[in-house]
Amino acid sequence: MRIVSGIWAGRDLASPGKRVRATAENVRDRWVTYLEPYLEGARVLDLFSGSGALGLEALSRGAALADFVEDGTDALHALKANVAARKLRALERGAPPTARNKAARIFKRDAIPFVNGLEEGAYDVAFADAPYGSKKLDLVVQRWKKVRFARILGVEHEVSHDVPRGGKTLDFGEVRVTVYGIPPRARRLSGAKGEAAAASPGKIPTERAEKPRAGRPRNPPQERG
Repeated sequence: MRIVSGIWAGRDLASPGKRVRATAENVRDRWVTYLEPYLEGARVLDLFSGSGALGLEALSRGAALADFVEDGTDALHALKANVAARKLRALERGAPPTARNKAARIFKRDAIPFVNGLEEGAYDVAFADAPYGSKKLDLVVQRWKKVRFARILGVEHEVSHDVPRGGKTLDFGEVRVTVYGIPPRARRLSGAKGEAAAASPGKIPTERAEKPRAGRPRNPPQERG
C-alpha cells in the first residue's frame, strides 16, 4: 500500500493484513481525485478508517485536518503507525490547522455513535468505507441526510447495495463510490487558500483521541474498517 499523489506521493503505508479489505488503490485515487477541488485546507473525516489510507491521501493532497474513526484493535496498530510516520498530531487548543500545518486525530470508536454525536457542518469532507453489505453504511448515510455533519459525504459500497439516490457515482466494476453534497458549481470549500475551514458552523469532536505511535500492525480483524 502507498499514497498515490500529493506531498507524500509514493510513501508506503502499513497494512492491517490480508484479511482486512482496504480500499483498492485505483478506487482511492479516483475517489480522492474527484474530490480534490474541495480539499485545500479542508477538515476531513475518515470513518471505518482501517489503515487511514483515505484520510492520509486527502491530507497529502491539501486537506488540513483528518479525524480517523476505527474500533478494530488490529487495524488501529496500522493506523497509528501510518499517522506517526507522517509526524501528524493533534494541534494545541486554539491553533487552527492549515494546508501546511496539518493535524490528525484517531478516535477508537464505533462509527455510528460517533457520527450521531456530530453537529451540522463539523467537517468539509467525510469518507466512509464500511464492510461490504453492512447496515452501518446505511446508518451513516441516513444520519448525513438528517444532519449534514460534512458538506460532502463519499461512501464505498458494492453496486448491489442500494443506497439513497441523489449522489454522484463512480463505478469500478462491482464496486461503486457514491458522493453526496457536491455543489452544482465547482468551488473550493471554506478551507480555500490554505486556511482551515474555521467558518464551518458545526463543532468537531473534542473528546480524547488516541495517540498515534509507530509500530508494526498485529494480526488483522476479520472485516475492513
